[in-house]
Amino acid sequence: MPGTHDLLFRTLSDPTRRGIFECLCSQGEQTVAALTAQAGVSQPAVSKHLAMLKQAGLVRDRHQGRQTHYSAQLAALAPLADWTNRMTGYWESRFDDLEDLLKRMDQ
Repeated sequence: MPGTHDLLFRTLSDPTRRGIFECLCSQGEQTVAALTAQAGVSQPAVSKHLAMLKQAGLVRDRHQGRQTHYSAQLAALAPLADWTNRMTGYWESRFDDLEDLLKRMDQ
């Protein structure tokens, strides 16, 4: 699973890719042309970003005639959500331990 985390983090680390993914999440299925109009980069750049998002499993494509439609695959974020939850629990425990130590030092 670490490879999955690495790929997802690496893919979402780029602000343009993250923006494209967020657009698909909030607005639903979009064509490459629609995404290009919103992304502020060229169509070839959007296509490259979409290819990386697809490789990471974050988007799915559907061909209709000459157009390709992309949609977000929210389930692909599950490994990141699980990792974040584990890290949250770890750090909450560490902060609780620190708080206990500071209280003992104050006494």
